[in-house]
Amino acid sequence: MRRANSEPPSMMLALTARCLVAAAAVALAAALPAAADTVMSAKTRYLDMKVEIDSALKRMPGLFENLSAEGKTWGEANRRDADQAWRRDKSDFSDGRSWGFERTYTLFSTAGRYVGVLRRDYVYTGGAHPNTVVDTILWDTAAKKPVSVRPFFTETADNGPTMKALAKLIREAVAKEKKARGGDVASDLTKDEWLKGIEPSLLKLGPLVLAPSNETGKSGGLSVHFSPYAVGSYAEGLYTVVIPWRDFAQYLSPEGRAVFGGEPPPPAKDD
Repeated sequence: MRRANSEPPSMMLALTARCLVAAAAVALAAALPAAADTVMSAKTRYLDMKVEIDSALKRMPGLFENLSAEGKTWGEANRRDADQAWRRDKSDFSDGRSWGFERTYTLFSTAGRYVGVLRRDYVYTGGAHPNTVVDTILWDTAAKKPVSVRPFFTETADNGPTMKALAKLIREAVAKEKKARGGDVASDLTKDEWLKGIEPSLLKLGPLVLAPSNETGKSGGLSVHFSPYAVGSYAEGLYTVVIPWRDFAQYLSPEGRAVFGGEPPPPAKDD
C-alpha cells in the first residue's frame, strides 16, 4: 500500500523532467551575454564603429544618459579622424581594410548607492594588431555623477600610507598573476620593468572600481583592470586583480567601512 504522501512514478518522472528543464534554462541564461543597447553605430567603406551600453545600466537614474553622451562624443571624434584619413590617403584602406572602433559599457558591481562600470575600447587603425583599452567608472546614484574612491579612505595623499599600501598590494597581486602565466618578475617589484608603473598615487594605481561581494549591498574590495601594455607585453593580454577590502581595512574612513563587506569573487578570466 502506497503512503499518502508519496507520488506515483509517472508524476515523479514528470517532476524530475521539469526540474532538469528549469536547470538547463538557468544555465543557458547565465551563459548568454548581457543584453546591450547600441546608442551609436556607423559602417562605411573605411569605417566600422559602434557604441554599446549594458541594458542593466538603465535602472540607474542618469547613468545610462551620461554614458550615452560620453560614448557618442568618443564615437564622433573617431569618425572625424577616419573621414580625414580617408580623404588624405585612400591607399591606407586598400585591400578592403577599414578602421574599427567599438566601445562597450558593462555593469560590473553595485554596492549601496554606488555602481561600478567597466568601459572597454577596441580600436584598429592599421598596424600589426588592434588595441584594447579598459577603464573604470564609479557612479554615485544619489549624486547622479561619477565619483572617486577617495572618500572611502582616511587619507589619499601621493606617497602617503594609504597609497603606498595599495600600490604594494596591487603590485604583488599582478606579480602573482604574471608568475601564474609563466612570466618573469623582478625580486624588487618597485624596480620591475612593468610593475614599477604602479605608483603610490590614486591616479597611478591602475583603473580601479568596487569589486562585487558575496554580501548583498556591499563591495568585497577593489578590482583593478589593466589593458595590454600596461603591466605586460601585448601578448600577455589584459590583467585583472582583486584586492580584498580586509587587506586595506585599516585605512578606511567611516564611509568606506559602510561600503565594504563580505568576500570578493576571484576575477573573471579576460578574453
